[in-house]
Amino acid sequence: MKEEPRLRLQQARANAGFASPTDAARAFREINQNTMISHENGNRPISRKAAEKYGRLFGVEPGWILFNGGVTSEEVEGITEVPVLSMVSAGNLRDQPGVTASDIERWIKVADLPAGDWLALIVEGDSMDRIAPDGSTLLVNRADERLIDGRYYVFSHGGGAATFKRYRRNPERLQPFSTNPDHVSIPVEGELYVFGRARRVLVDI
Repeated sequence: MKEEPRLRLQQARANAGFASPTDAARAFREINQNTMISHENGNRPISRKAAEKYGRLFGVEPGWILFNGGVTSEEVEGITEVPVLSMVSAGNLRDQPGVTASDIERWIKVADLPAGDWLALIVEGDSMDRIAPDGSTLLVNRADERLIDGRYYVFSHGGGAATFKRYRRNPERLQPFSTNPDHVSIPVEGELYVFGRARRVLVDI
């Protein structure tokens, strides 16, 4: 059984008679060769829109590509499959071009996400426990890097580390939002690398 969307995409393409993404791109104008290669090797998550396109071209249900189910495109409307990374992997993305298969711990299905480049991170520690307790899942839009005072972001800093904090502009600092008084704001000194904006927290109770 093909457990990952990228592997099911490879199978759909091969079953349709194309030996490689390059062959498929030559046959269909709608396919961008580099994008499909990234989808197949796991460097880029397969969006619902992309799954619908591949499904139409290769003769399979988009829901099968995304979820290994025989659902129709209407039934997967509004559902996004998001890769889950560790904070360590998120920090390392500062020095690499994109997400690789080895960075991804698992995939989760999330409803009603707006357009974006979505990743999920597992929160570590209690520095933001007023909104995201230790072990909760943080949904981050990497396409949203515009800093807004008082909003929440994941930042990557020296040593390949990543941190989830509230951004404050005057003075510029990364502010915890915690029940633990030991956590203090981090002054911004030098370049601030924005991994993405945190938009949703998933918590098991």
